Amino acid sequence: MKKLIVFISLLVGFSSLSYGQSEPPYGMSELEAYSLFYENYRTGDYEMALTFGKWMLEAKPRQIQGHRSFTLDTQFNRLIQVYVGLAENESDPSERSKLLENALGIFDLVTETFDEDEVDMFRWTIRQGLFYQENHRDLDDGIQKAYEYYQRAFEMDKQRLAETSDGYYARLLLSNYVSRGEREAALAMIEDIEEFAGDALMETIEESRNALFQDPEERIAFLEERLDEREDREEALTELATLYDQVGNRAKALQTAEQLHALNPNFENTRKLADLKLSDANYREALEYLKEALEKAPDNNRQKRIALEISDTYQNLDNLQSAREFARRAIDIDSNFGDAYMQMAAIYAAAIRQCTSGRSIERDDRTVYWLVIDYLEQAQEVDPSTRNAANRQIESYRPVMPSSEDKFFRGWETGESFTINGSVGECYAWINESTTVR
Repeated sequence: MKKLIVFISLLVGFSSLSYGQSEPPYGMSELEAYSLFYENYRTGDYEMALTFGKWMLEAKPRQIQGHRSFTLDTQFNRLIQVYVGLAENESDPSERSKLLENALGIFDLVTETFDEDEVDMFRWTIRQGLFYQENHRDLDDGIQKAYEYYQRAFEMDKQRLAETSDGYYARLLLSNYVSRGEREAALAMIEDIEEFAGDALMETIEESRNALFQDPEERIAFLEERLDEREDREEALTELATLYDQVGNRAKALQTAEQLHALNPNFENTRKLADLKLSDANYREALEYLKEALEKAPDNNRQKRIALEISDTYQNLDNLQSAREFARRAIDIDSNFGDAYMQMAAIYAAAIRQCTSGRSIERDDRTVYWLVIDYLEQAQEVDPSTRNAANRQIESYRPVMPSSEDKFFRGWETGESFTINGSVGECYAWINESTTVR
């Protein structure tokens, strides 16, 4: 075979690049010509490969006797690469363009030769777009034609374009719409591909939205106008709720969050509605959705933090017993949750303020600060991240604890157990916890 290649190489030079050759050269059989074509293609000798292969562009053999795995579309693809390889080695720009035009003609042959059930036309359309993209410097309007073929592929199979090569071609097409200011086309494309988008394509989608709607009011108007037409109504409502909040339209944000919750009362939508109620200081209604979110929270971390929020909300309503119930629930979920112990201290400090409202604080009231400090110290012990905050509070409470004189008159001995209950004052009966005389 090698001797034959050398012999023919001496006989022939580089031949014409037209397709007008329907028979293998030099009286060879189809199998011999194909074998020489493939050997030269494989080794990168594109001149020789073309000499022995271009007859296939005219003859279009569907099979070659003696070659079981021969496929014509594979040879068309290889011949395109042959022309590209020749063009890369051509210094004359006009000749380089002619070689690439010959390669483009093979794409047309594919469409003329094969039915859609014979070859993957979507893949060939992508290949032609990529051909224009990679060789745009030598082809008129190369980049624009690349986009045209990516658009054809998009029309053929939107989901497949979104998923091919991690959404690469969809990203190119969408970015082109945005850069050309074709807002409607870009938004229509986003609507078609978003549900199939991977991370890279989703990032491009978000960047495109930001570029198309730098003014949130414009985006709101767009979403409102098309809300009833969209299949992904929940996604549109989610974005609208965020945008309303962003522009300060609290009433609309709340109304949209309520629609979302009615549509799908999952954790995220319940949490969003609770947040809006809280930010409006609508604590009683916020509690309803916080408790619902607590039951739907997908992990312990979110459960304990929501329990703490419920505790804090009850404290804002001066319902200290319920506040304690949910602070304890947070501790039950995570016994090393320092913030929950800090909350317990805050609840009991609030109890002192509540019980002494309208009167002076007395020595018995001051005993509750021992319990307050107990919880602050527990917070430090289980969670080092609370150390500094707890220390500051401990130092602020030390001066208001019972003095030595108070302990003397009451007969309280340092280190003894002491219970905070109705004996301290009827107002404290609900606490019913033991501490230590300090």
